[in-house]
Amino acid sequence: MKGCCPFHGEKTPSFYVYDDGYHCFGCGAHGDAISFLMHTSAVGFVEAVQSLAGQAGLDLPKPSPDAAAIERRLLDLHGVLDAAQRHFRDGLTTPGGAAALAYLRGRGLSEATIARFGLGWAGEGRGALAAALAGQGITQQQLAQAGLLRTGDDGEVRGELFFNRVMFPIRDRAGRMISFGGRTLGDAQPKYVNGPETALFSKRRTLYGLDFARASARRGAVVVVVEGYMDVIALHQAGFPAAMAPLGTALTAEQFSELWRLSPSPVLCFDGDAAGGRAAARAAQTALPSLAPDRTIRLASLSDGEDPDTLVRKHGAAAFAAVVDAARPLDEALFGLLRGVADHRTPEARAEFRRRLELAASSIQDRSLAAEYRRTLLDRFFAASRRNAAKPVLRQVRPMLDDAAAGVSRANKLTAILLRHPGLLRDVEEAYGSLPLPPELIPIRNAMLEHYSHADVLDSCSLLNHLDALGLAQDVARVLGELPSCGRSEAQPAEAEAGWWHFYGLMHRNDLDQAKKAAERHVIDNADDPAAWARLDALSAASFRLSQGKQTDSDQEAEAEAYYE
Repeated sequence: MKGCCPFHGEKTPSFYVYDDGYHCFGCGAHGDAISFLMHTSAVGFVEAVQSLAGQAGLDLPKPSPDAAAIERRLLDLHGVLDAAQRHFRDGLTTPGGAAALAYLRGRGLSEATIARFGLGWAGEGRGALAAALAGQGITQQQLAQAGLLRTGDDGEVRGELFFNRVMFPIRDRAGRMISFGGRTLGDAQPKYVNGPETALFSKRRTLYGLDFARASARRGAVVVVVEGYMDVIALHQAGFPAAMAPLGTALTAEQFSELWRLSPSPVLCFDGDAAGGRAAARAAQTALPSLAPDRTIRLASLSDGEDPDTLVRKHGAAAFAAVVDAARPLDEALFGLLRGVADHRTPEARAEFRRRLELAASSIQDRSLAAEYRRTLLDRFFAASRRNAAKPVLRQVRPMLDDAAAGVSRANKLTAILLRHPGLLRDVEEAYGSLPLPPELIPIRNAMLEHYSHADVLDSCSLLNHLDALGLAQDVARVLGELPSCGRSEAQPAEAEAGWWHFYGLMHRNDLDQAKKAAERHVIDNADDPAAWARLDALSAASFRLSQGKQTDSDQEAEAEAYYE
């Protein structure tokens, strides 16, 4: 049998199913029935085997008596935690839980969201939990094993772990209760407390919200990792149902394995402060060894002092969607994270930075990917060194020659492409710097070129933040409204550059021809420079498209739109 591959988008079927497995001749995915279910349903090996056995009407081997006893004990602990969750949930509607309920409502959570996540309230302790659950036959020893009571070195119960805290149930990937987190409403420290390691609960293997995110990720939701309980809950309510968070620790290799079951490229979003930057750097270093051609991460950054919860409450879901859309590929983000804020003007500092880049690339176990990362990171390193050595040149800008609507639209498109792909400025700086623009675009161009002259890493997010700080956000938003498909974030750099030169050629065909001839001469002298060939390819593609079909200016504009949209 054959059909369209479920692992990558295609219109012509290249996914074949045989008696003993499957293989996609488009993306290379292959495996058996078990691995297919693991990848399409985001389940583990045991869950996949159990599901397939049930569908086939087969009995799995019976566990040994000892294994069966352990399984019964674990099931009993799930039941203990379920009972505790109901107790905490009911406590939220008592007079003692009024402040907690008001706090959750004040954070913008609806009644449906509070109920869906099973949020609750742990009262003042003093044995209330044990007394409430004793009537259900639950002993203090079971509560201790479930991580709800503190015990001393002698094994004696010392009291309740959670009291006077808003309670967040923690579930495993199958939706079973495994622990709790609690947040104080007062000044008590620590503000957040998670349950201890138990037979059910391991912090390094668990992600908060994973049970909800699995089904949503299978339906195509973007997998996003944030930093805290409230961030996850706020994002789910705002329409990001595949949001998750680690449990008070840095992301671990085990958690990355869970994420890659759901998505080949999850987005990690960190708070816009120094701690968020450190968390991003740690996450990148942890992910590097396990990267593969079909397994990576993207990094998104928030403004300083902002977090996902406050962002969606103040500015709505669209604001967070923009943050996710601007997430940078790991190779792009890693350069800035490793560079830090140190002064790299001395040879010693640059040598140390280069050593860090090469060390990061070498930590990738996939050798072909490691080589690609090394090449890409060093390309950025040498480009940044050349930029820092160059002195910014002030240009004489030609006056605006054509104030017609078509000319304004093309100028907006050219600027919009650079806003999303500022790395193109390396190749188009001179052409763009002398381009006649309408008056409202000149402040944006000046700010972009100024940012380019001193920025260590050219990425869209930092450029937009720079323009926002200069009060140009409204003008930038208007320009991005005319962004053509070739300039969108997901477009490849070669596509974006070819599109840029195409629209430039519509305004100045002679200048495009001159740029192409200059690129041809540069390639002759620099035949081993991939960037030189890439620029020539982009210029050739733009020139070819302009030489085809219609001759009128308006027809060429329509053709450009049709081709690049």
